[in-house]
Amino acid sequence: MQHGSITKYRPVPHVALPDRTWPDQTHTRAPIWCSVDLRDGNQALATPMNVEEKLEYFALLVRLGFKEIEVGFPSASDIEFAFIRRLIDENRIPDDVWIQVLTQAREHLIRRTYESLRGAKHAIVHLYNSTSALQRKITFGDATKQQIKDIAVSGTKLVKELAIGMEAAGTRVRFEYSPESFTDTETDYALDVCEAVMDIWQPTAKDPMIMNLPATVEYFTPNVHADQIEWFCRELKKHDRREKVLVSLHTHNDRGTGIAATELALLAGADRVEGTLFGNGERTGNLDIVTVALNLYTQGIDPNLDFSDLQYVRSTYERLTRMEVPARWQYAGDLVFTAFSGSHQDAIKKGMDRRRGAHAKPFDHWEVPYLPIDPQDVGRTYEAIIRINSQSGKGGVAYILQTEFGLDLPKAMHPEIGTAINVAADKLARELTPQEIKSLFDGIYLRKPEPLCLLDYDVHADPANKQQFNLIAKIKWNGVERELKGTGNGPINAFVQAMNSQGWKNFHVLDYRSHAIGIGSATESAAYVLIERSGDSKKFWGCGIDTNIEQAGLLALVSAFNRAWPNV
Repeated sequence: MQHGSITKYRPVPHVALPDRTWPDQTHTRAPIWCSVDLRDGNQALATPMNVEEKLEYFALLVRLGFKEIEVGFPSASDIEFAFIRRLIDENRIPDDVWIQVLTQAREHLIRRTYESLRGAKHAIVHLYNSTSALQRKITFGDATKQQIKDIAVSGTKLVKELAIGMEAAGTRVRFEYSPESFTDTETDYALDVCEAVMDIWQPTAKDPMIMNLPATVEYFTPNVHADQIEWFCRELKKHDRREKVLVSLHTHNDRGTGIAATELALLAGADRVEGTLFGNGERTGNLDIVTVALNLYTQGIDPNLDFSDLQYVRSTYERLTRMEVPARWQYAGDLVFTAFSGSHQDAIKKGMDRRRGAHAKPFDHWEVPYLPIDPQDVGRTYEAIIRINSQSGKGGVAYILQTEFGLDLPKAMHPEIGTAINVAADKLARELTPQEIKSLFDGIYLRKPEPLCLLDYDVHADPANKQQFNLIAKIKWNGVERELKGTGNGPINAFVQAMNSQGWKNFHVLDYRSHAIGIGSATESAAYVLIERSGDSKKFWGCGIDTNIEQAGLLALVSAFNRAWPNV
């Protein structure tokens, strides 16, 4: 790399648009979407999809709601030609879906393209040729601007001539033109070429053509692209052509800002967006339509695409393309609804708890910290949100125990169990699964049978004083069975008095609470007891689980006692 004064690269010229208006605009509706996955299915994959795989992918795009689908470059590949014929001959294209085919502005390629479309109901013929100064210089051997414009004009003439024949045979044809590398083409020259094409095609407001303005290579920041689009739309309007054109975007991602460039260009006046699922495409890829669509959704705009089962979409995409969606990819990645940070976990838990409150409604405003979208809207589940490693917080551990196993731990108990789980994760140097977290919880709070183990008990109200309870408990003390008796104002208090009669009590009960786990007649109950040792004021929680809520409370007391032993 060069350092200091960089001479190898030069800044890209900007558009002079001091009175730009797009920064003050807001998104109010979804654009027209066009998937170009199936074109790049052959162009941009190490192992191109075969015809059967393309058919399945097309069906997926239809299911998602795409009404315009670029199905290939039929003049460039026999597989793509055969695929298009299968779509048409087997009547796989819904009546409200337009298939789009791409062709260079060369006669034999245009004619071959039309051959692929015989019998189609609706077709978009997408013509392109390179217009940038760099392409004119390198690819076309110093071709003049007029020579490049002539290529676009002659190609359009042939497309129009053949379209008339297709229309007569029952196929509705729409026309799309792309000045390839539009963003690297002088803006006034790009407009000149596009208007020359319009002069041949003669679009109308009722039957507009598509003018696709591709960022074939992303050279500059998104705001510059927005300026280009606003400038282009203004010039069309000046010439009384704007309503006769659907301005279309096709952003690549060389700088990693293709999504931002698209969103700003939509503010600048574009009508239509071309892109792919998860951004597949040449080099760094095309625009990711999934992200832009769901970005609109999180702003309260219906994207008119259905990503409610995004995991299915992703798995189908990965299987057919042999590509992988990264773990941190927006909305679809494995980890995007996951929080390892303790403060994040705690905030997410509080947000989720509020949405589960008594007065919450499913379509109340989504207000959960750190999550811009409800995971359920894209087919994810709350259980997958929080995952636990050594950096996780108390709230995250409590959330897993509540959502996975129904244990609603007292808030004061969260720090203790959180620390214990973090220590275990640190020793293992990895993330813990929910089942591992539950096993650790059980080992700490439910599986300490010594020195005290409750085997059985009987408790009943004192006949002479209904406010008192008499308890007889069968226990094991250090493995030896014994019987204890005690009286108190409740089962737990009676058991504490029974322990005191043996000289084992050197603690105070500070807290007791319980709740049902699940619903139904066979529901278990969980109870939590907090005790404080008299000698050093250390506090210990215990937990008990049983179908009998009374016994769950006694087991929780035993758990806390055993955890505090031998100093109680």
